[in-house]
Amino acid sequence: MLKDYREIPQDALYIIDTLEEHGYEAYVVGGCVRDMIMGRIPHDWDITTSAEPEDVKRVFKRTYDTGIQHGTVTVIVDTEHYEVTTYRIEGEYKDSRRPESVSFVEDITLDLSRRDFTMNAIAYHPVRGFVDPYNGRKHIEEGCIKSVRDAKERFTEDALRILRAVRFSAQLGFSIAPHTIEGIKACKHLLANISKERIRDEFLKICMSDTPEAIDTLKELGLLEYIIPEFLKTYETPQNHPHHIYGVAEHTLVAMKHSPKDQVIRLAVLLHDIGKPLTRTTDAKGIDHFYNHPQKSAEIAKDVLKDLRLDNQTIKEVTLLVSLHDYHLRKHISKFYLKEILKVTGEVLFDKLLIINEVDAKAQNPDKYLMKQQTIESIRALKTEIVEGHECYNLKMLKVNGGDLIKLGVQPGKAVGDLLEHLLTYVMKHPEANTKEALEAYIKDGCHSNNH
Repeated sequence: MLKDYREIPQDALYIIDTLEEHGYEAYVVGGCVRDMIMGRIPHDWDITTSAEPEDVKRVFKRTYDTGIQHGTVTVIVDTEHYEVTTYRIEGEYKDSRRPESVSFVEDITLDLSRRDFTMNAIAYHPVRGFVDPYNGRKHIEEGCIKSVRDAKERFTEDALRILRAVRFSAQLGFSIAPHTIEGIKACKHLLANISKERIRDEFLKICMSDTPEAIDTLKELGLLEYIIPEFLKTYETPQNHPHHIYGVAEHTLVAMKHSPKDQVIRLAVLLHDIGKPLTRTTDAKGIDHFYNHPQKSAEIAKDVLKDLRLDNQTIKEVTLLVSLHDYHLRKHISKFYLKEILKVTGEVLFDKLLIINEVDAKAQNPDKYLMKQQTIESIRALKTEIVEGHECYNLKMLKVNGGDLIKLGVQPGKAVGDLLEHLLTYVMKHPEANTKEALEAYIKDGCHSNNH
């Protein structure tokens, strides 16, 4: 439980004290109180007050309107910004997203009654202590997510709360109360009314949590079809193969669990085998094969990420990693082969690709892991040798450019591009030849053999 109100920042205490000196009530409220009770570090300090927005703006010199129609004003203290919201109740919800109207009230318990879960419906005052009308502290101790009052009403008001319940479960390690689960199942269809951007944000938080396997909960509750329906088929796809002990979905989630909290890596791992259900064949011995599944997975991944409104750079990086994740790993890989991959990925993405290889291997047959890990380490060492030796693997690293070639008499246009690609291939095989002098001599010599 909360040990000391001095955990609250001095600026937030100043706002509370100032409002109360002017005759209003004020509390810290919501997620920051929950986090303090749990011993977590709050990211935001929200303040709720009986003062109406115009009163807040009159009391403090430095403010700006954040959501004035919903009673929220941001107060600036030094360089910090704090959202201060008037106690309110909400009118009818017609679109499962926002209320038609908001009414300001003077009773803190009425304000808490409109909040989503009991653990978020707690207010705290440094002198008066807790206001906790829905036993949120008890439910935090029990590790249980319960809706405030009637679950169906709360989810009908804002259907995104359905995904927030699963997200909090993933982030906090809490279970979801049975009556809240019933409300989720009854209202899940309302997620069709929620924008993809809002759905994406909650889903990404689940993917980036300590328990990304909470995606299983999304599937069990019938929510996955509103987020990434293409993933559902992986639950029906076994992997009868000596290198695997899990079906595709379980393998994917185990690999995600092993992954670092890097959004591009987590998404690439999530989607790396999403094409397997469409590429599965079984041979005469009963062994499953998934030929060309990386390419199919990359195609599906691109559509999934576009549908979730991810930015273009993320889409590009994730789909590239998915397409390459099953490149032929072998212990005695050539430097040239490695450079061909580095040419496409660059150094940073190549490092992420190796991490994906590692977590992929960790989620396969453990009897095969040591051999795969040794192979990955040998590739990592070879890549380090290439980078530290400044060995060329892309056109930017080539010691001649198009202008140099034109000066040597090469016809501008396609011929320049073709010759640059030829020279790049040549120096990828012969790194010592990547000097301007050597390359110009090679060109003058007529590039007499295609790649030497």
